[in-house]
Amino acid sequence: MKNFKLPILTLMLATASVGSSFVYAEAEDDPLLASVIIDQLETGINSEDTTNVSAQAWLGYDLNKLWLKVDGEYTSSNEQELEVQALYSHAVAPYWNLQVGVRQDVHPTPTRHWAVLGIQGLAPYFYDIDAVLFIGEEGRSALRVSVEQDLLITQKLILTPELEMNIYGKKDEQVNIGSGLSDISAGLRLRYEVTRKFAPYIGLDWSQKLGDTADLVRNDGESSGDTEFVIGVKAWF
Repeated sequence: MKNFKLPILTLMLATASVGSSFVYAEAEDDPLLASVIIDQLETGINSEDTTNVSAQAWLGYDLNKLWLKVDGEYTSSNEQELEVQALYSHAVAPYWNLQVGVRQDVHPTPTRHWAVLGIQGLAPYFYDIDAVLFIGEEGRSALRVSVEQDLLITQKLILTPELEMNIYGKKDEQVNIGSGLSDISAGLRLRYEVTRKFAPYIGLDWSQKLGDTADLVRNDGESSGDTEFVIGVKAWF
């Protein structure tokens, strides 16, 4: 587990340090800015539950930015997932950014590489949308869509429902991925903002493998679905 978490935490701390040194508040019309957002750093309440990290960092100007996104899961030494994306982002409308770049799946092995084309932004009624097309080697393709919304109970207490699904164009048995709708996950997290930039939370997370992916996972002796109570923290710098 150490060799999984240490590179991620080191990367986020280093980026946060860079971000703090690049925020200029002079009278520039378009200053160079940076930010680090830890969307989820959480674990289940049982010892065998999954530890998750989802974080992103950006550096750039109002219309053009460089983004780094990291998503990882750790259940055991044999069940790890780690994905890293490096992206160029261009604002195409208020609250909407077109993103292009590359993605690398570090775990599970063998490693997979993808080209990335996505749109990320804030839809009406404050729905946070992230829709991404991935084009991989040997004719692989994938589509990921995630949606979440912050519901204010009070100024500090916020409930966030989330939904994500992944669709693959081609079976990849080496990493237990089937073609078609591969998996869907939903979560409900209640956070309390101690400050505007630090918020611990509790939540419920549900995930289910579907179709060919579920068959591959079960044939490998793993469960195709899971429900966990989680505790974690959200922070941004």
